[in-house]
Amino acid sequence: MNNPFGLFKFFKQKVFPSYLAVDIGTTSIKVADIKQGKQSPEITNYGILESSGYLARANQALQTSSLKLFDNEVVDLLKMVVAEMKTDTTEALASLPPFLAFMTVLDFPAMKPSELEKSLVFEAKQYIPQPISEVALDWLKVGDYRDDKGFDHNQILLISVPQEQIKKYQKIFKAAGLHLKALEIENLGLARIFGGVDPTPTAVVDIGSRSTSITFLEKGQLKFFTQNDFGGSSLTQAIAVSLGINPLRAEELKKERGVIGTGPNYELSTIMLPFLDAIINEVRKALYKYGGQFPKAANPERIILSGGGANLPGIEKYFEKELKLPIAITAPFAKFEYPLAVEPLIPELSPVMSVALGLALREFT
Repeated sequence: MNNPFGLFKFFKQKVFPSYLAVDIGTTSIKVADIKQGKQSPEITNYGILESSGYLARANQALQTSSLKLFDNEVVDLLKMVVAEMKTDTTEALASLPPFLAFMTVLDFPAMKPSELEKSLVFEAKQYIPQPISEVALDWLKVGDYRDDKGFDHNQILLISVPQEQIKKYQKIFKAAGLHLKALEIENLGLARIFGGVDPTPTAVVDIGSRSTSITFLEKGQLKFFTQNDFGGSSLTQAIAVSLGINPLRAEELKKERGVIGTGPNYELSTIMLPFLDAIINEVRKALYKYGGQFPKAANPERIILSGGGANLPGIEKYFEKELKLPIAITAPFAKFEYPLAVEPLIPELSPVMSVALGLALREFT
């Protein structure tokens, strides 16, 4: 076992590096070309390629929670978006969706790092549903406390990823002509975007097409994350079925009208709200689970929305009304330098590019 969250590194860093930060979602690929700027990392280019096939047939998703990654299609799409970006960068970083990982929080008596590492390997065998030889392990200290008897304890977030999935990503990137330098769970990138110097206890709700992940931060550091199988595509399918229209048109209506809930948009809102409520209920469950896992942790004081679902018009106000917490949309570009031409696009790009940009920050902080 390597140092925390250094396990999936494959290549040595160059002196003046530039990287392609790649977020392969269930229905799209997002790529950011990043180099060191004058004061902050600089976004020199970006690319987003969406696969519309999933709207018509569920098996067209690039990734699914059944752990199947459609290798050939991903290679072709990745090649396509990189070619369109006209970049010379070949060193790549990639994010892993949380449904590809097994995660649990373990409690240990306070001990030396070397002793903790040995204990982690032993304990992992009892919790991970696969042989240890078939997974890559990583860990992060996420809490500590003193019990009623005066003994100190450490809380460790243990993450395992099947070696099969790591090899699959390596194969995909090699076939696309890229050198995969590192892999990490996407929640770590989100934590990097929203954490750091901001101490506000926060829950980041990342609404993807087919799943939603919820990441908890305390004192600017990742503490816990969870994932569920509710996402934005459920809203699209509901509109398509209810109105008897093509899923592509349903997706357009969803993005145009959102959940404003008045006038001509009222019917559309009533169609989507039950599915949006399902996501909100999963957030409530995650908040409850987090409180049980970390009873001494501060309750989140705000929720930040990320992912493509965060671009749904009216979603902020609806989440705020239902969850009784301040809601904000992610703003990852604040940590980067970028061309002025990108400025008008930032409100729409920010939720979609958060994972890729957070991934890039690992090499520049």
